Amino acid sequence: MINVAIAGISGRMGRTLLEAVLATDDLRVHSALDRAGSATLETDAGNLVGVTLGVKVKSDVAAAIAGADVLIDFTRPEATLHHLQVCVEKKVGLIIGTTGFDATGKALIEQAAKSIPIVFAPNMSVGVNLALKLLDMAARVLDEDFDIEIVEAHHRHKVDAPSGTALRMGEVIASALGRDLKTCAVYGREGVTGERDARTIGFSTLRGGDIVGDHTVMFAGIGERLEITHKASSRMTFALGALRASRFLAGKPAGLFDMQDVLGLK
Repeated sequence: MINVAIAGISGRMGRTLLEAVLATDDLRVHSALDRAGSATLETDAGNLVGVTLGVKVKSDVAAAIAGADVLIDFTRPEATLHHLQVCVEKKVGLIIGTTGFDATGKALIEQAAKSIPIVFAPNMSVGVNLALKLLDMAARVLDEDFDIEIVEAHHRHKVDAPSGTALRMGEVIASALGRDLKTCAVYGREGVTGERDARTIGFSTLRGGDIVGDHTVMFAGIGERLEITHKASSRMTFALGALRASRFLAGKPAGLFDMQDVLGLK
């Protein structure tokens, strides 16, 4: 049995993760974390999904993760980096689905992975990670003859743009083409922009309603266009991917892994 701690339990992903773990036979909810001041603190975590679980929601990270095999975190960068530090101290594996990290945050995660096992992926969906593999193949085959545009859409509450998934898609494509995304990305266009630079990778961001997550990569050539699209209709897809990552991480030594490792796509 794998003992799972869940961060941000009262959030949309926290509740979805709770439901996902409760539906398994090989994982159990060890503990539930929420921010200080939350109305859920010291209540039964199961109340969030209409069951009695016997696990009280805590804000003390160190106490909550003691004895856990893994902490699953889909919160905010500042919270995740705090959880990361405590996981290193307590030698608990960490699944990071949080997005929006800057270069310093990513460096801290890489450093922590020298002490504990970490799965860090901007999108835990199995379908999205298969799409990343397909994008690498497409970019290598189509090479320099196709213009590349990435369009993503998410719900109105998402705070970072472009999405971590869209950026990861851009990184995969840029790497396959021998480019650096930092120098070839174009984030939106306005006014008289001139002709498109063939070596750029464009990003367009849409926000509205309750869209869980849509991503389309367009390879536009002369006389033909290839589009690779993934649409998520439920957050459960991310939760189920996180559970696969938890099983993968169980018993692993220190190291930094992603969903391509989890799914054996490397």
